[in-house]
Amino acid sequence: MAVRRSSSSRKRVDAAPSDAATTGPSLVRAKDGSAFARCGECGKSVPAALISMHSCSLDTKIRMNLEAQTVEKQTQAKKPAERKRSAPSEPKATKSKTDKRKKKDKDPNAPKRPPTAFFIFMEDFRKSFKEANPDSKGVKEVAKEGGEKWKSMTDEEKKPYQDKAAELKAEYEKALETRNTENEDDEKDTEEVTEKEAEKVTDE
Repeated sequence: MAVRRSSSSRKRVDAAPSDAATTGPSLVRAKDGSAFARCGECGKSVPAALISMHSCSLDTKIRMNLEAQTVEKQTQAKKPAERKRSAPSEPKATKSKTDKRKKKDKDPNAPKRPPTAFFIFMEDFRKSFKEANPDSKGVKEVAKEGGEKWKSMTDEEKKPYQDKAAELKAEYEKALETRNTENEDDEKDTEEVTEKEAEKVTDE
């Protein structure tokens, strides 16, 4: 038969202030009345009766050092964040969706950007590929075949496409310059008109 001990039959260690000076750490009582002492090296709570036999293992010492380092890093990381929060005294202006749309709006009268040499090549390649493969309707297949053919071409074979792309780019840049000069002239005209209207208003 097993002998059963009740919790009241445990050995009770008296915790007195005079004992704390001699034993080192102060004792803490659990709800059931058992006494625990905190180890000075590893910080573990050890039963007071076993404190003399307790030896801190290497793992706990390493864990203690790591915990101390992480706590230091966390406190250092929090300080700059707090400064950033307190620094701006003015509230940030939130951008609405309409502001974002204004940036995306393009001038419909602006000249269209010219295609690159590869895209000029692809225009010709699509025509020849459709003649050779009338059953193939997949865009993916055409693009894949065109890319492979472009990579396999030599610089001499690519030269006519590159020359045409350079010509189209030069035309595009000329169109942009003429458009920009027209816009500047229009802006000057509108500024002059607004100045004249302002003078009329002040004269009246």
